[in-house]
This record gives sequence, C-alpha cells and structure tokens, in this order.
Amino acid sequence: MQPVISIQNLNHYFGQGNLRKQVLFDINLDIYAGEIVIMTGPSGSGKTTLLTLMGGLRSAQEGSLRILNQEMCGANKKQLTEIRRQIGYIFQAHNLMTFLTAKQNVRMSLELHEEILDQDLNGKATAILEQVGLGNRVDYYAENLSGGQKQRVAIARALVSHPKIVLADEPTAALDKKSGRDVVELMQKLAKEQGCTILMVTHDNRILDIGDRIIYMEDGYLKNDDVSTTSLSQVN
Repeated sequence: MQPVISIQNLNHYFGQGNLRKQVLFDINLDIYAGEIVIMTGPSGSGKTTLLTLMGGLRSAQEGSLRILNQEMCGANKKQLTEIRRQIGYIFQAHNLMTFLTAKQNVRMSLELHEEILDQDLNGKATAILEQVGLGNRVDYYAENLSGGQKQRVAIARALVSHPKIVLADEPTAALDKKSGRDVVELMQKLAKEQGCTILMVTHDNRILDIGDRIIYMEDGYLKNDDVSTTSLSQVN
C-alpha cells in the first residue's frame, strides 16, 4: 500500500550563512491512509517544523518528502497550494475569525474548493457542525463560544471538505481534561468515518491511547517509532 506521507532522509535548516542552523536531521517516516499517528517529544524538538513541512506551509529543503504522491522538496507555490487544499489543519489557538459565526468560519474552508462552489455550502457547514455537537451554536459568533466549542468549530472546518490528511498541532493544549478528551475522540470518530489520516502533535499524555502509532522526536531526530504509552509517560 502506498503511504500518503513518505519521508526519506529529510533535513531542514533555519537561517542563512553563519546563522544557518539545522533543525531536522535525517527524518525517515511513512504514514498510511486511515492511520492516526501521534507525534510527541520535548518542546523545541522539531515537531511543529516537521508538521508545517508536511502541510505544505513551507517548502522542504533536503531529502524527500512526498505528500499524496507530490514531492514537496523544491515544490513551487502552485504545487504547495494544491497540496494544502487536500489537507485539514487544526491549531492550538483554533484560529477562528471571531467576527464570523461558527457556520461562516466553516463555510470559508469550503469556499477554497472551486469544484463545489455551486453546492449548498451553508447546508454542508451546518451539517458538520451538527456532527460535532454544535447544531444549536451554528449562528453564534466565535467570540461567544467556549474554548472547547471553538476547537469543535475548528475540527468541523478542518474536516468539512473531506481532506485526505488532517494535521493537528497541540489541539488540546488550551482545554481541560474532559474537553480535550472529547475533542480528540471527535476527531478520531470523524476521521475514521471519512477514511482520512490524522497526524497530531501533542504533549498531552492523557490522549496518547487515541493513536494507532506514536512517534517520538528529540533534538530534531526521530528517536522512536511506535513507542509505548508507558515509556512516553516516563520521558515526558
């Protein structure tokens, strides 16, 4: 089976000249369709950098990084944009437009896809908000929602266009234990229903069991693939 994300000998650097610093070292990783993969490790270990490269938010520099069979090393802006359209993003700070309603925030994601602009976008946005338990908050402005509700809107926005990959960066960081658990279980349920792949960066040991596989990064290196929850609770 072809991996949806395939990384070989990936290196990445920040800065130029004397200030150039290597931040990712010889990363090798394959992730397959339908997997939920959790990436953990200390702050500053390169997790978010790797996530942004996988998401086409910056171009890969050295080695090979193939996303949905597109080589991202040296990819141009058009290629990066095309890949981004097939990926859903969930951020720690949820990044909602506070002056828009929940439905309008979700609809914005659909408006990026020209092939569905003639469809009922409001209906699609409302339907997925109902799926995430916000059917009674569809017309609430984002600034009037709780932290957990905002993150549910962010999940709806990420999944409404049925992306092949969802990348989540610390999606539970600002939430209490129950809200955080609810949010990742919701992501898990919707992703399994849609058959999409989830890669989640987290420091939250309480949700590690959600993953099919856990990978551990430290100092820019992929230290372990599929380490146990027990060993992670000891190192984190």
